[in-house]
Amino acid sequence: MGDKGKGGSSQFTVAYADELPHKTQSLCPVCSRIIDAIVYEEDGRVMMKKTCPEHGEVKEVYWESVEMYERARKMASPGTKPITVNVGKFLGHRGENCPMDCGICANHKSHTALGNIVVTNRCDLSCWYCFFYAKKGDPVYEPSLDKIRFMLANLRSQRPVPPNAIQITGGEPTIRDDIIDIVKIARELGFEHVQMNTNSITFAFNPDLVKDLRAAGMSTVYTSFDGTTPQTNPKNHWEIPYSLHNMREAGVGAVLVPTIIRGVNDHDLGNIINFALNHIDTVRGVNFQPVSLVGMMPREQREKQRITIPGAMQNIEEQTNGIVKTEHWFSIPSMYQITSFIEAMAEKPQYNLSNHFACGTATYLYLDKENKKVIPIPEFVDVDGLREYLGEKAQEIKEGKNKKVAAAKILLKLRTFIDKEKQPKDIKMANLLYNAIIKHSYRALGDFHHKTLFLGMMHFQDKYNYDRERVQRCNIHYVMPDGRIMPFCSFNVLPEIYRDKVQEQYSIPSDEWEKKAGVTLAGLKYKRDAEKLASGEIYKKAYNNLVNYFAGGVSL
Repeated sequence: MGDKGKGGSSQFTVAYADELPHKTQSLCPVCSRIIDAIVYEEDGRVMMKKTCPEHGEVKEVYWESVEMYERARKMASPGTKPITVNVGKFLGHRGENCPMDCGICANHKSHTALGNIVVTNRCDLSCWYCFFYAKKGDPVYEPSLDKIRFMLANLRSQRPVPPNAIQITGGEPTIRDDIIDIVKIARELGFEHVQMNTNSITFAFNPDLVKDLRAAGMSTVYTSFDGTTPQTNPKNHWEIPYSLHNMREAGVGAVLVPTIIRGVNDHDLGNIINFALNHIDTVRGVNFQPVSLVGMMPREQREKQRITIPGAMQNIEEQTNGIVKTEHWFSIPSMYQITSFIEAMAEKPQYNLSNHFACGTATYLYLDKENKKVIPIPEFVDVDGLREYLGEKAQEIKEGKNKKVAAAKILLKLRTFIDKEKQPKDIKMANLLYNAIIKHSYRALGDFHHKTLFLGMMHFQDKYNYDRERVQRCNIHYVMPDGRIMPFCSFNVLPEIYRDKVQEQYSIPSDEWEKKAGVTLAGLKYKRDAEKLASGEIYKKAYNNLVNYFAGGVSL
């Protein structure tokens, strides 16, 4: 197992960060049988290989770069185990049967960082690559407000760290008539950050709804945005300008969420970032999601469409003219040392983004509008040095060193991790870090986010690349109507066991729902007038005459 993934200093040893090759368990993509798998190196890529005794061998790309995998592996976090477990109440926990009796169980290694609640399986679109919406004839899942209150209260009851962030999702959640009430319930129960996961089409035509949701407590909109052209984004290309306009008017921030599919929109990633920078007054970030390949697909088709985190990062480097480099990205659990320091100062458990190092990466870009220049934060902040230093200070405090003395020294020390020559003139990074880390200032974090653009990358699994180690580290959890709390990649990758099976128990037949609602599900599908939308001034302003912040890189 080697060095087990040192995170910058020896006190942060992580036992799960396996070197290559290593063994894990996976699933047969045909019968979902639990089978042994090996993750190994081949031709510079990380691969997974497994054999089902009935359906034969499956070989799949796990990460497209061994070098990037090894860098991410050394950023692993030991995590904060949840104390509150609930799976034993339902199916009985048998560790060897993970993930077939899944939930927050004794084997799970990460508390909930972001909760998800499905409030409907209806959608006004029918996208071919979506893994979840009610198809014709499917029963309608739409829990009552009382059931939603129960589910959210259950999520908030987790210990030692009750989640304070919830994403309301579907289907398309904004087509519920009582969506404002759902946001209010979430805020009443203590969720400080309420995200709406939407295709934004409803928002394009209903500005009052955006304002009312904002007033009710909606914090951020996570909106689909698969590309900057009708070809790369047939889902909502024409509507996004109007949605962003209405969000801007309501004072709501947006995060663009592109699903990346090789050969479909992977050539447009730099343009997506450039679009976000041009709308940075409203767009707070871009969260790329390499496609999860659901359903049965031959290997040739998977290879044609499959893209992993390293492949996407390499495309971004090329398409931004080398400005956003692959080394600017950090594995999500890499912030463990900073969390550990805050934890030592506060003397209580803190949010710890301890998902598996291969699940996702992130970085930040600073936009110098005056000089039309983009500066990635790692260009002027020694992130690795800062992580190591705070990790050492956390250990000293835990060993008894005076916290006030440590805090007093940190402000001066923080400046040594900032390159003053490269740091933009209107941002004082050391002060921002001090206020966020020492004073726990939420406003400081808000100021930082308003000066920068967040870039994230999250690759959810499918049955071809399913890795049980990743599932046990998941910190994005769905709350279910039966009381269970499910890791994302169990809930969606095994819908026949979890998502669809359980929701069906709480659904009503589609004809019964239609009779009650007085409308047909087919009649609720969105019908676009693309010509009219494209002729509007808001549309033209959103897409035309954009500044090319990556001159020579993206093709606008």
